[in-house]
Amino acid sequence: MREDLDRAGITVLERGWLSSNNVLIRGAAGSGATLVDTGYWIHADQTVALVRHALAGEPLLRVLNTHLHSDHCGGNAEIQRVFGCGIDVPAGEAEAADAWDSQQLTYEATGQFCPRFRRTGVLSPGSVLIAGRWHWEVVASPGHDPRSVALYQPDLEVLISADALWENGFGVVFPELEGSSAFADVRQTLEAFSCLRVRWVIPGHGQPFSEMRSAVDRALRRLEGFEVDPAMHALHAVKVLIKFRLLETREATWESLLAWLAGVRYFELVRRRYFPSSDSSGWLQALVESMIRRGALASVGNRIKNEP
Repeated sequence: MREDLDRAGITVLERGWLSSNNVLIRGAAGSGATLVDTGYWIHADQTVALVRHALAGEPLLRVLNTHLHSDHCGGNAEIQRVFGCGIDVPAGEAEAADAWDSQQLTYEATGQFCPRFRRTGVLSPGSVLIAGRWHWEVVASPGHDPRSVALYQPDLEVLISADALWENGFGVVFPELEGSSAFADVRQTLEAFSCLRVRWVIPGHGQPFSEMRSAVDRALRRLEGFEVDPAMHALHAVKVLIKFRLLETREATWESLLAWLAGVRYFELVRRRYFPSSDSSGWLQALVESMIRRGALASVGNRIKNEP
């Protein structure tokens, strides 16, 4: 699969779960390349090195962001500084990006960071753009993020799905944490993907895969569980945020981790909506303890570590 993609001028830089995958789309020699998503900010130097190697001397013309979560656009500023490229964001994110509204962009709510970058263009659902040798359709993919887009190349039958579809699920449905109904949007996006002829899916995290129909079926089953029990999704979401934090810091004292948790808005939103009888500090500590019991984190003395 990777060889077929490479022959089409598409290089997938598969990253860990702290940084999204990066997709470099090359054209004819000397025509320049396009990069889809740039990972998290603490990996920006690594991202620059990986992209420079994959470019093999070609210029980087622009970055396309599928959405503006910090693990997908955190490398934008450094990539733009080094390569002098433009950056296109989903049309629905343009105003927030221009004003750098960290609340609207969810960086405050998630307790994450993203260096500010300069937007130069937009990706409008229903439009067609040229990247590499190919025309790509911009496909609306709300759910995980209400303004997220996917990219589809019908001749190659390639779908860059970002966090709307993984091989085994999809990203946290963040609008649900805000109190907005968005599970129906996830279903609509998955059904829209099912109508496309797809040979290869390049997800936002994890390796590219070819069995999209099976992946959609798994995602729908997961969605049905969340629809029946929204609190299960909310607990999953806050644990994902805790794990992301420890992936970044690797370890923290109990006091510093609990202080961080207390300052992140999504945790209090979830507690108030689904667990109102629990006091805030006790509930936060119980969350971390449950992750330790399940082996997702480790407790060593007064420190919480990412690796068990």
